[in-house]
Amino acid sequence: MSDVDIEDTINRIKNHKSVQGIVIVNNEGTITRTTYLNEKKDEGDTIAKSIPILAQKARSLVRDLDPTNDLAFLRIKSKLNEILIAPDKDLLLIVIQGPKKQGEDDQ
Repeated sequence: MSDVDIEDTINRIKNHKSVQGIVIVNNEGTITRTTYLNEKKDEGDTIAKSIPILAQKARSLVRDLDPTNDLAFLRIKSKLNEILIAPDKDLLLIVIQGPKKQGEDDQ
């Protein structure tokens, strides 16, 4: 994914009403892009530290069940929000979104 593709993707995603934040980490777990800045930096750092471990465990489980398969997407829904994880070859895209209001579209 090129830098332009990454920026386009971030801009498209963050325009959704329910999106609270975006973190992109590389394979080493280093944040390459984030919308968690200033007073939210610590939250973004926690996401970047924790979620890649969970994604790797999910990927390992998928491969243990079928070695020819791979993790394509991981979605975790809690009472307060959803964590959407999209692995790529070199990056991991993590999107945190809040609950949708009743009648709200995916716009």
